[in-house]
Amino acid sequence: MAIQAGLVGLPNVGKSTLFNALTKSSIPAENYPFCTVDPNIAITYVPDERLTRLAEIFKSQKTLPTSVKFVDIAGLVKGAAEGEGLGNQFLGHIMDVDLVLHVLRCFEDANITHVHNTINPISDFETICAELMLKDLESVSKKEERVQALIKSAKNKQATPQQIKEWELELHYLTTIKAALNAADYTKVQALVQQAKAEGLLLIPLLSGKNFLIVANLAEDEYMGNTFASNQHYQALLAKFGAERVIPVSAKIEAELAQLDEAESKEMMASLGITHRGLEDIINKAYSYLGLITFFTCGPKEAHAWSIKKGINVQRAAGEIHSDLERGFICAEVYNCTDIIAAGSEANLRTSGKLRTEGKEYIVQDGDLLNIRFNV
Repeated sequence: MAIQAGLVGLPNVGKSTLFNALTKSSIPAENYPFCTVDPNIAITYVPDERLTRLAEIFKSQKTLPTSVKFVDIAGLVKGAAEGEGLGNQFLGHIMDVDLVLHVLRCFEDANITHVHNTINPISDFETICAELMLKDLESVSKKEERVQALIKSAKNKQATPQQIKEWELELHYLTTIKAALNAADYTKVQALVQQAKAEGLLLIPLLSGKNFLIVANLAEDEYMGNTFASNQHYQALLAKFGAERVIPVSAKIEAELAQLDEAESKEMMASLGITHRGLEDIINKAYSYLGLITFFTCGPKEAHAWSIKKGINVQRAAGEIHSDLERGFICAEVYNCTDIIAAGSEANLRTSGKLRTEGKEYIVQDGDLLNIRFNV
């Protein structure tokens, strides 16, 4: 299972530079709007120190990390929903992602033009949201008309009370969401989408209903000097969205680090006084906001990390490895990576009593190692 996260932002905020760092690819990152015309898609691996430790314990020949799918969506501008800039084709690209990463410019640089000629990340965010909501308003209005027609037709044809009740609930949410869209209330739209899901209602997909994170793109000197906390634009983002949702990063530094091998990268980070990669924060936060966890399968041949949604039982998790394992599932030997790392070997773990056998309804926990027993 791969996360699909979309990088969204106005032109010249550092999206393509950040994308280059995330994927170690070399798509254009020039100083002019609409450099990125088609959505660039690439896969990057999720860094996980646990996988490295497990490979050492099992003497695995190779490691297979889990992956994240990143989409670099071309810069939006005000009026995109009506075809401005490169038009609303990019709004469609946003619909395909599971998580939206709003890349917002927090650095001043007279040599890099801003589409609005001023640095204001909150305003930039609101511009993007306005375009998403305008597109959603069009979709919701059309759906509202269809559901109204269904209710009217159903009553004439004496549909079951349950059917009518479900359509009326859907209409209630559509009407309420439409009002929130007209009021440009992004937060309320998100809350209503979550409420509808909690009631088991599958609404039409909404661009403005997607979960999101904020990537604050900072100047190099502020990031490596750890002085960005006093940056007024960064402070404004923290005040509006909270520290949990805002990720500080210097896209330019990350892009430079991405071109180096591991030893050179560590040396450069040490010289700049950087203790960890901002990209790792992006990936870890994406995991958290998507409700994903990692489990492992390990042996002499390979140590493999797998991503699943939190709350999935072990039989369904086995299906991520291979459909036959899910279909013929009997049971699973289970233990957590923390236990075997502490024990130092699988033999020591077995004597400690930490290994157990679980049936198909067992809910997989983050860091579990699974050995599936099956028969097909």
